[in-house]
Amino acid sequence: MELRQLAYLAAVAEHGGFTAAADALHVAQPGVSAQVRRLEGELGHELLDRSGRRVRPTAVGEAVLPHARAALAAVAALRDAVDALDGLLRGRVAVGLVPGGPAGFVSDLLGRFNAAHPAVEATLEEGDSESLLALLLDGRLDLVVAGRAAPPPAGVAAATLLEEPLAAAVAPEHPLASRASD
Repeated sequence: MELRQLAYLAAVAEHGGFTAAADALHVAQPGVSAQVRRLEGELGHELLDRSGRRVRPTAVGEAVLPHARAALAAVAALRDAVDALDGLLRGRVAVGLVPGGPAGFVSDLLGRFNAAHPAVEATLEEGDSESLLALLLDGRLDLVVAGRAAPPPAGVAAATLLEEPLAAAVAPEHPLASRASD
């Protein structure tokens, strides 16, 4: 069993197909297919259902995926530990942002982070709060920047990054237009 096979399996499951996974990994699609087949042969089970338009994990695949992701995360942590001893921070940081969120603030923050840590690849994912929090809990995002209307779910720590005033804009003839604002 090779780490590459686990990475390819996780990518196919995440992207819903071999071509999309290969594109995301910047490798050739036949290589992804061949490595997943080898992994399936070694385990003696099909891990992916290829019968529909989208490729989906089988029941065995669903059982294998968390372990594959954990193994990949452990290897990344090992590399990070060695890099930390060398004084180098490298890897990836994935940030989630809700549409209409403080994009300028996040962009500035990521720019400063990248200047301080050029060997770290930063990616930005946009989506609604619920789906971004699900990705955070699944380990696919490292940080989510979103409004907070309720306490964070279990397993999530939250901190206020900034407070922005909100205003309602109305036409001059609207009944609310005559109200004083702070």
